[in-house]
Amino acid sequence: MSKLLGSSSAQKSASFYYPTSPIECAGASQYSTRNLIIACVSIPYLFKYLLNLSWVSYFITALLTFLPIAGLSLVLGSWTSSYPTDQQFSATNQPLSDFIEILDDELKSKYAGTSKIPMELFFESYFDGKINLKDDCLKVFEQRYQWATFGLTLNQLKFFLLQFLPELLWHSKKQDEDQVRDHYDRGDDFYAAFLGETMIYTSGIVSDPSEKESLEKLQENKLHDVCTRLDLQPGDRHLDLGCGWGTLVNYAAKNFGSNSTGVTLGINQAKFGNDKAISLKTSDKVKILCMDYRECPRRPKYNKISCLEMAEHVGVRKFGEFLLQVKDMLEDDGLFYLQIAGLRSAWQYEDFVWGLFMAKYVFPGADASCPLNWVINQLETSGFEVRSTLTIGVHYSVTIGRWYENWMKNKQTITDKYGKRWFRIWEIFLAWSVIIARQGSSTCYQILAHKNLNAFDRSSIITKPL
Repeated sequence: MSKLLGSSSAQKSASFYYPTSPIECAGASQYSTRNLIIACVSIPYLFKYLLNLSWVSYFITALLTFLPIAGLSLVLGSWTSSYPTDQQFSATNQPLSDFIEILDDELKSKYAGTSKIPMELFFESYFDGKINLKDDCLKVFEQRYQWATFGLTLNQLKFFLLQFLPELLWHSKKQDEDQVRDHYDRGDDFYAAFLGETMIYTSGIVSDPSEKESLEKLQENKLHDVCTRLDLQPGDRHLDLGCGWGTLVNYAAKNFGSNSTGVTLGINQAKFGNDKAISLKTSDKVKILCMDYRECPRRPKYNKISCLEMAEHVGVRKFGEFLLQVKDMLEDDGLFYLQIAGLRSAWQYEDFVWGLFMAKYVFPGADASCPLNWVINQLETSGFEVRSTLTIGVHYSVTIGRWYENWMKNKQTITDKYGKRWFRIWEIFLAWSVIIARQGSSTCYQILAHKNLNAFDRSSIITKPL
């Protein structure tokens, strides 16, 4: 029996969201690093030859032109590379009008019949009200290779060079504060519309694939899993960096007896979490601080530190400093739990189109989503030993699917208060991300680590449930 997604003979679970025809996009396998190197060497040399520049000028020119050349090569490759020929599934030759309704006359004249529309142009036009969907968004996106192309555009290259890169290189406290508060202080009702009563904006865990577990059950599974992996004990000093609305710290204090401190830049989140602690009668053990993680109290040290999908916002440039700070705050016999979204190294062009969409519309500044080997290397270089790693992208797909269902149920309420554009941005984000997480374009890692000290008692955790 075939276990490939999309196969009619595959055994299906009630929990997961299954594709109809999962097509493999062109990507790293078709991209020529050799040609990129040749271009990066020869184009600056051409300038040197034509302008009679010195070798010093040549190397400066090579340095300045590397990113634009690399970006243009990706843009060109995304439009010219052929899809892999060894596809398990194939797209049908259906007209675009089977999936979307184009309202704009100019677009309608350009994209008719079996023409495919570039994905960026599609979602920009959809947000602007120039396009409507003819079916449920998730169903339409499951068929995206029938009606969309994934060529990168010069507009996306411009965004990458002029906005994404400068933010990646900077990551000041002010920048992070502005981005986080613009995002997370939009309104608790906006997030409750899809996160539900748990108000957790991170991946849940499926415990029973044979049934469709509720979002609340998925998140309860995850909360218990995190606390168990951390071996939380009554009285442990526990720090949760990027605590969101404080659900984990309140759960840990109530169910494991820890003294838990949460840190968030979100003003609304801190208030929500502290109010929740009062209602749960955990306020004697829970403290949620509204501050930048860099200002977090470092003493006394913590027995356990958790960080669930906040480290992406730390940024690539600051990631090593962040880990050194965690190490400084952690007791020598303590444990560090890191849950972080990541990307696959063997990328496909769709991954880039989705990633740039996310950086522009959903998670600005979250540039430290990287392949697992990069994260592990950062941890080990910073003096941690990795105890265990799990990849939970498929669990994330399920979680986002439940978020999507909630969002669609609350369409009218959100549209009335926040407008059609905001509703549609999150509709695309959630529907597309169900697929992205399922197919591995972006995933999520659970990593348990401790200080790599000769004196660390590794026997003390070898038999602990993980």
